[in-house]
Amino acid sequence: MSERVFVGLGANLGDARGAVQAALQALAGWPGVRVAAASSLYRSAPVDAGGPDYINAAAELQTLLAPEALLDALQAIEHRHGRERPYRHAPRTLDLDLLLYGDRVLDTPRLTLPHPRLHERAFVLQPLAELAPALVLPGRGPLGPWLHACAGQQIERLT
Repeated sequence: MSERVFVGLGANLGDARGAVQAALQALAGWPGVRVAAASSLYRSAPVDAGGPDYINAAAELQTLLAPEALLDALQAIEHRHGRERPYRHAPRTLDLDLLLYGDRVLDTPRLTLPHPRLHERAFVLQPLAELAPALVLPGRGPLGPWLHACAGQQIERLT
């Protein structure tokens, strides 16, 4: 049985827009993964970091992969795009975050679901709201109030 999953995509080095779009294509071609929908692209300033503005998006997937196997796929796609992790919040050629995996709540050394900071970040919440405005975050409630709480964070929808 497939699971409804949401992934956050972002990049702020090189051709950030191209990297996000290429990552969506890579996800669509990954065995056991179907891209059900993708949000618009958004521009946002880095949070807790320096560097150029990010290009962000979210994707709704249907997958047969277990959470850890999907995480492996996301990290493989990042690696193909030259992702390095020299320090926390470093600028990125590509960043793929597993945000939600159905209603699953998980906390392991490798993976926390829902993503531990998704409810604090407009660059995650705005694309999610575009895809699923009635979404309920497991353990946190409806998306709308969290998005409202992040209203002061600058984010721009791109055409």
